[in-house]
This record gives sequence, structure tokens and C-alpha cells, in this order.
Amino acid sequence: MPVTDVITDAENLTMTVVADLAAPVERVWDAYSDPRQLERFWGPPGWPATFTHWDHTVGGKANYTMNGPRGEKASGTWEFLNIDGPNGFEVLDAFADEDGTPNPDLPSMRMTFTFTPTAEGTRMVNTSYFASAEALEQVVAMGAVEGTTLAMSQLDAVLQDLRDYAQGKGTRVELLDDTHVRITRLVEGPRDLVWRAHNEPELMKQWLLGPDGWVMTECTVATEVGQGYVTSWAPVGDTEGEPFGFEGEALLIDAPKRSVQTERMIGMPVETLNDLNLYEEDGATLITLYIEYPDKETRDMILATGMADGMETSYARLERELLAV
Repeated sequence: MPVTDVITDAENLTMTVVADLAAPVERVWDAYSDPRQLERFWGPPGWPATFTHWDHTVGGKANYTMNGPRGEKASGTWEFLNIDGPNGFEVLDAFADEDGTPNPDLPSMRMTFTFTPTAEGTRMVNTSYFASAEALEQVVAMGAVEGTTLAMSQLDAVLQDLRDYAQGKGTRVELLDDTHVRITRLVEGPRDLVWRAHNEPELMKQWLLGPDGWVMTECTVATEVGQGYVTSWAPVGDTEGEPFGFEGEALLIDAPKRSVQTERMIGMPVETLNDLNLYEEDGATLITLYIEYPDKETRDMILATGMADGMETSYARLERELLAV
């Protein structure tokens, strides 16, 4: 995780984020000056940003909306005050509606970004200047420190070539906080086919099986928001185990990039929120699954079942059975 410090200074009315990045200044500048790359890390996990307007000139504006997993929206706007590529830039940042009109009831702030070369790559310093102590306190209370730290945790994947970042590393599980987990796996294959493999029953039954010796006995998918789904498995032959399944509801479908579903084991009351994101680069697709658990105990209990090992077996089968064809 690249963030090394977040400092709030009530006396000087500032919040400063310091991050050490394993990439040269020019590459970091590219990530911050290209809206398509910014979208991959500006919003925290589960709240990806979409930049709907981008005028990268002094006096120009950039508008963005972050989309939450349950359909929530939070929008903002930048006015570029200074641009000094690749060394940094300065903006006036404000909460806004989806059209970019600032919200006068919420604080705005001046933000500076500086990119300085280091022996390992680049040190990024982002300082936000507030008009009052109340404005600083309000933004901090809204989760700015935690949100910024989590958002920046996505930057490593943006700055590196996708294969350099994830190829050969299998299924990786990262604990983001007590209730949120990020699972990533790079697969060799186009995003459209990976999306179909997650959403078409005849394809799902070929790979989404976990350990060998299991078959999918039921597969009803949700094709529209609000619809329910059911997936069930059973052991075959001498395989030990009891049949089980999951059910839930589709909350968001943005093919072929993102889907969000609730998930419950059939017969159990515990519900998780599963946020699936697919990103393709040079013929490979990074699968990112954010899972929200009701509490830390549930998180630890489910992870201890060997879930990640079963997912790795399934992803390897996905590459072998479908993507290599």
C-alpha cells in the first residue's frame, strides 16, 4: 500500500497525504493527467470514479462521479489552477452534483499535488487547504483519511504493467479493514469472455466448481438489477462433502466491467456484498472482487474455510477450459 502518512493539521487547516510510489515521476504524472487512469484509483474500493468531463488546462474543469455498490452516488468537480507537468498540479476541489455544479452546503478545498523523484521512484505529496477548522473537521468526519488511504492502495496496479503486477501470483487476498477484503487474480483472456464466464450458466458450469470432484447442480443468474440468483454444488464419486449453495440479489450490472450482488449461503442468515470488477490490458484481464462482511468475526470465519484456495482452483480451470480455447 503506497500511502506512508496522512497528516491533519488543525492549526494550518491542512490535510496532507504522502505516498511513495515505485514508478518514475513521468509515469505518475501520466496516471494523474489521464482521466481513464485516474478512474482506476481516484475513488476508494467499491466506489469507482467516472470522469464525465475533462478539460486539462488552467481554468478548465474536470467533473467526476463515484458510484457506490448499492447505487449510491457522490460527485465532485476540479478547477485546474496550475499545471506543471510532470512535477505537479493544483486544483480547486468541490463537492458537486452530477453536472459539476458545486454544492454550497459542503466545503471546498484547494489541493496541490507534487511529484518528486526518489531513489525508489516518486514521492507524491497531496496537500488540501481548508477555509476553516470546521470544514477540515467535516471532511475528516466524512471518512476522507480512510477513503484516501484505500483509494491509493489501488495505484500500484495502475502504475505497473498489468502482467508485471499480477501474472504468476495466483489468487491474492488483501484485508482492507475489519469488514472489507480485496481478492485479485489475473487471467489470460479478454474481458468480454471473462464476463460471459461469470454470467452465462453453460460457461459457469465448466469452471466455477472449486476443488476437483464437485459439480454445479443449479445455476440461475440475475440478468437485471433486482433479480435473484441461485448457484448450488454437490460432490460426485468418492468426494467427501455435503451439497451447498448460494443465493442473492443483483444490485448493479455494468457489463462487461462491474457487477454487485448480495450473497447468502442457502439456509444461513449471514449476507455479504460481492463487488466484481474486470479490467483488461493487452489481452489479459484482472479480476478484482471486493467483499464486504457484516463483521470481522464473519470475515475471519469465511476466509478460514479455504475459500481462496477453492477460488484459485476455479480460476486456473477458467484459464485452462475456457480462455485457452
